[in-house]
Amino acid sequence: MNYILFDGPERDSLLPFTFTRPVADIRIGILTIREKWERTLGMPTSSKTQEYLSKKYPLTVAEANVLINGSVLPNEELIDLVTNLRVGDAVFYEDDLIAYCVDTMGDHDTASFERIDLDGEPFQVLNTWDIFSRNGEALEADYNLITKGRTSAPISETNKLIHPERIFLEEGASVEHSILNASKGPIYLGKNAQIWEGNLIRGGFALCDYAIVKMGAKIYGPTTVGPHGKVCGEINNSVIFGYSSKGHDGYLGNSVLGEWCNIGADSNNSNLKNNYAKVRLWNYATETFDHTGLQFCGLMMGDHSKTAINTMFNTGTVIGVNSNIYVPGFPRNFIPSFSWGGASGFSTYLPRKAFEAAKVMMARRGVTFDETEADILNHVFELTKKWRNY
Repeated sequence: MNYILFDGPERDSLLPFTFTRPVADIRIGILTIREKWERTLGMPTSSKTQEYLSKKYPLTVAEANVLINGSVLPNEELIDLVTNLRVGDAVFYEDDLIAYCVDTMGDHDTASFERIDLDGEPFQVLNTWDIFSRNGEALEADYNLITKGRTSAPISETNKLIHPERIFLEEGASVEHSILNASKGPIYLGKNAQIWEGNLIRGGFALCDYAIVKMGAKIYGPTTVGPHGKVCGEINNSVIFGYSSKGHDGYLGNSVLGEWCNIGADSNNSNLKNNYAKVRLWNYATETFDHTGLQFCGLMMGDHSKTAINTMFNTGTVIGVNSNIYVPGFPRNFIPSFSWGGASGFSTYLPRKAFEAAKVMMARRGVTFDETEADILNHVFELTKKWRNY
């Protein structure tokens, strides 16, 4: 059977992160949604996504194909259902299409398929704020999946460990002279991840492959730092995708950063309104500030966006792709993609200039900024013109 993860209607509510990736490549917990499916299915997957993303994320088609909503995380019931689907079967939870099986690709009227109903509500990432607010559940499940039946690499005796049975280090991971407290959630260090001296870590916490916590950080969970990330300062209940840096002092809380982001020294975000009201957050799908139902909600930052030193963000700020924020003061709480400036105003950050910075940043991590990446970002630049009135 061939497994395909498709972008459902949730895709627009997960912008700006899905401007540059399929829904299934969002990281929540330790793994991306795709990685969770591939581990549990024991097979690779491909994506049915936006056409402009398809060169980087190509679709693989076979004689029999199971398509799974990329916003849904696997569980035992779902794995059992999708691995036993026949052509013409479709899995629903209430009115939501979760998975279906076809022999040819194209548009299908799944309402006419043999309907199978899920017994329990699936774990589904429906909004950007779900990525951090449900990170604890996903991190716990991923920890159990990854470490089941395995033994952690040795942990240095220079550390103070609380509930060491809930702390797992992969091969090459290291931590020295730090306090690791797994009483409220597991702590996971990926391959060759490093926690330098003098750190205070309270789980749940995931430091993915080759990521680094510099000296003197205070991190409390549930927090995830993706592969090749670099962090320091104070971090609370945040998810940082791969290759992004928050490498200095400053506060990041109840937030999500995409890939190739950089947070300047002493930058801070607010995650709680002064009047303690529930937070509204910009939603690209509705083009309004939607109710999150959350009292704590910080910063949502798309790929390749960056801040200068001492940048400040209001509660519930959304920043698009490839924006550069550097002017002192609080900028507005929705900053469109390819914006340059801050509290005193913005101008358009032209792709040519943005790509020059991306090439340098990516080369420092041994990654090439190629034509495929440029084509995706050029498409995002055109898609987001309507929100830039400068």
